[in-house]
Amino acid sequence: MPYIDLPAHLPGITGLLEYSQHTAGPIRELTQILLRGDSTLTQGERELIATVVSYNNECVFCTTAHTAAADLLLGETETCEMVKNDIDSAPVSDKMKSLLKIAKLVQISGKAVTPEAIATAKENGASDEEIHDTVLIAGLFCLYNRYVDGLASVTPANPEFYQYLGERIVNHGYNRLPQGYDHLKK
Repeated sequence: MPYIDLPAHLPGITGLLEYSQHTAGPIRELTQILLRGDSTLTQGERELIATVVSYNNECVFCTTAHTAAADLLLGETETCEMVKNDIDSAPVSDKMKSLLKIAKLVQISGKAVTPEAIATAKENGASDEEIHDTVLIAGLFCLYNRYVDGLASVTPANPEFYQYLGERIVNHGYNRLPQGYDHLKK
């Protein structure tokens, strides 16, 4: 049961963003830029960052939603599971492994990011912009995870919900749907 009165037909982050559209606008815009804007990291790679941070923050809603989006973007389901459990065994580049490890450090604390972690990422080919975006995505998802869990937003148990949400994220990005969300009322 959410701690505040949220739209019953909108679980997770969507209900929170609809509750406060004036604060949602800038958050959505930043998320759209970081996860769907121009980048040398693929959209799937950026969703992996969101997934690993959400997983390590134990935010079930965000983990499940971004796993679904990453799986769709990557065209398979194994990579997300491997990244969540053992980055080193995941079928991603050494650069991406280094960036995911930086994201996990940010999830612990910004001060947990070490010069060695940055040097390893650079040695593996990560650019300053990729490192910057990784840290910012990780920090943003810490915000999202704490927002969803801190207000006890509804976390559906039905896997079909997350499949739909993953498709919505992939197909529409992070901006508010132009028609809103009343069509989701049942």
